[in-house]
Amino acid sequence: MLTELHIENIAVIERADIEFRPGMTVLTGETGAGKSIIVDSLGAIIGARTSRELVRNGAEKGTVTAVFECSEADKWLRENDIEPEDEIIIQRKIGLDGKSSCRVCGTPVSVAQLRELGAILLDIHGQNDGRQLMDESRHREYLDSFSGDVDVLKAFKDDYKEYSSCLREIDRLSMDEIEKARMADSLQYQVNELENANLKAGEEDELTSKRDLLRNSEKLTESLDSAYSALFSSDDCAVALADEAAAVMNKAAFIAEDLRETVSIIENASSMLYDASERIRDFRESLEFSPEEYDNIETRLSLLRKLRRKYNMDEAQMLEHLEECRQKLMELEYSDDMLLKLKKKLDMLTERCRASAEKLTKARISAAKQLEKRITDELRDLSMPSVKFKVAVEPVDNQIGFDANGADEIRFLISANAGMELGRISKIASGGELSRIMLAMKTVFSRNDTVETMIFDEIDTGVSGIAAQRVGEKLSNLSVGKQVLCITHLPQIAAIADNHNMIKKSEHGGKTYTVVTELDRQGRREELARLHGGDNITELTLASAEEQIAAAELYKQSVRIQAVANEH
Repeated sequence: MLTELHIENIAVIERADIEFRPGMTVLTGETGAGKSIIVDSLGAIIGARTSRELVRNGAEKGTVTAVFECSEADKWLRENDIEPEDEIIIQRKIGLDGKSSCRVCGTPVSVAQLRELGAILLDIHGQNDGRQLMDESRHREYLDSFSGDVDVLKAFKDDYKEYSSCLREIDRLSMDEIEKARMADSLQYQVNELENANLKAGEEDELTSKRDLLRNSEKLTESLDSAYSALFSSDDCAVALADEAAAVMNKAAFIAEDLRETVSIIENASSMLYDASERIRDFRESLEFSPEEYDNIETRLSLLRKLRRKYNMDEAQMLEHLEECRQKLMELEYSDDMLLKLKKKLDMLTERCRASAEKLTKARISAAKQLEKRITDELRDLSMPSVKFKVAVEPVDNQIGFDANGADEIRFLISANAGMELGRISKIASGGELSRIMLAMKTVFSRNDTVETMIFDEIDTGVSGIAAQRVGEKLSNLSVGKQVLCITHLPQIAAIADNHNMIKKSEHGGKTYTVVTELDRQGRREELARLHGGDNITELTLASAEEQIAAAELYKQSVRIQAVANEH
């Protein structure tokens, strides 16, 4: 459940702190007051796309912070190394460059992670969601979501994935003889070239180091000879002087025992100097080389660099490429045999897909019948008494009898009025009917999901009168088991809410500000009167508003009594 929302420097809202309670909450206000900004802010909290246009003019960044209570998110929190607490605090900051940063309980997360968490916490029904009903490609998704038969759908998806992989392999190996010969020649040339090069990983770096060493061998030799002479071969070399010092100090140590440690240090130094001189001598002798060796290194380096430029790879990568070329050559040689085996496998996978698609079709037909009844019942409750709703499940039109989504084309059909033939939603339904159909679907689907908070942004579009009252009653019924937030312009919906926040825009010092105020009983009466009659608020409109609130309370009380009776 959403408990708090803090908005700072988002659009016309400089700062707003809103507390939310269980049940149904409505937000009302004049057009342009900032109602949709609250929905946009909540969208940002659950990972929706944001832009710098959201940041208030003159501010460096915008911030949205929301607090939720939701045990259903504990698993997600643990999977993302966030320790679950009593509250989930989500914060998103949006900069002037359009970039944003996200935190959950103080831990930085990505926008993708935020979307995953948001799907658990919030379901936002925007003004354009009704239009999605006209997109028939979404109808299958709605039906499968309602069905909840995850295992059957997954079984088909797994079979289709294997089928597609086999089909791609057949396409890869299928080519005419001319193309096959051309590819074989190209592969064989590369194999010969790389095999003849006798490549070794890291060889170029190794040869480059050796070449640089040989190139500077004269200077190096002089340095080594001088060092060796100073350490060992000259008359007054370091080793001889150290040995002489050790002998003298040994005599001194017979007189002064405290000098024994010093003698040991000198003797160790002499030994180390001797070892260093031996190393210098050995390295000096290894530098013996001929001009021919230098030329061979240069020739080899030239070849390695030529191959590196040609293949855009180092030696290790070229060795891997060589193995790939050998493998492809072998595949070409045996491609006819492999194609025969793959085609047999494809036939088997095709039959398997058809079988799993048939199971999926049966599950969809069963779910379609249930969905038809549930949606029809809900729509009749929403003042559409003569409505007919049908889920058409028809076979896909292709040769194999299935595609990536199964063997079915799913289409929602509706007849909104008595005497009308069933037709496509996009051709039949009006704006108000689309809103009610979507509300009916949200109501039906909500019984199967665990999202605790549902937000409706102007679900009342295109409805009025009794239909608006039925929409309000449906939202109220939905709020018995969910937290419902609704932006509305209709008094019929606002009257039935449990909580009412008014959004008002004002100007101070040449700047626009939006303020969110929680209304008490008197405030609700005044706001309902405004929704009915605009600025012309009279004792009569106030009395009418009070009567509407009282009637809504009686309705909610009867619903609760009925709910308790049903439990028993």
